[in-house]
Amino acid sequence: MSIAITHIQSKQSTLVTDGNLALAPQPAAPEAERRSPVRAVPAGTEARGFVLYVGLGEGASEADGIELAELVTELKRLTARLSPSAQTHAAVALAPAGAGGRDVDVVRRALQDPSLRKAETPVEEPALDVTIDLSRKRVAIGDDVAPLTYKEFELLQFIVLREGRTVERTEIIDALWPDSDDEARPNERTIDVHVRRLRSKLGDWADIVRTVRGAGYRFDRHADVTVLAPHAASPDRF
Repeated sequence: MSIAITHIQSKQSTLVTDGNLALAPQPAAPEAERRSPVRAVPAGTEARGFVLYVGLGEGASEADGIELAELVTELKRLTARLSPSAQTHAAVALAPAGAGGRDVDVVRRALQDPSLRKAETPVEEPALDVTIDLSRKRVAIGDDVAPLTYKEFELLQFIVLREGRTVERTEIIDALWPDSDDEARPNERTIDVHVRRLRSKLGDWADIVRTVRGAGYRFDRHADVTVLAPHAASPDRF
């Protein structure tokens, strides 16, 4: 006598007939369920790919320890692994040295992002002035005070007081950790980490502290950055 037992597992019916195991056919999933497009496209068009704008200036790439070319190579490898049929092309956006603004916004403008041209009336963000108050040891961005630690402010102050001059990492170590023994003394890589944290708290004003490739860090006067210093301030005393 033949016995048929049916149970549901992972949306498929399993049939056991006379000790033989077989999978019962299931109806095909609806087309809408099989395809999940990224977004709807206008009638008569089809999605052919996408553009990913990556903002990464030379200072940020050095702080992160990765070259642009290396990042591009890794992204191409990831794309090829996930979708072997995909074709890739990388274009580097160039800007005048010292140009302000967020890296990703500079990239979008340089590569003529179409979405930037769609806005008929661009909304301008209110201009914010930055005040570096050396006597009160604080940085004010507009009405907000940047949450810098004492050591982060010392680092910023050391660079700001040497306006227009590139400060080497070893100078910063000798000045801010003068009495540290060899174990507690930071290395140059640690200084890069401190600068990265400082920049993250400065937000859109991260470029106040500029990286000079292969040399150190530098502060140049900005029209919208005010430095309030004690009258008797010495560039080598805090």
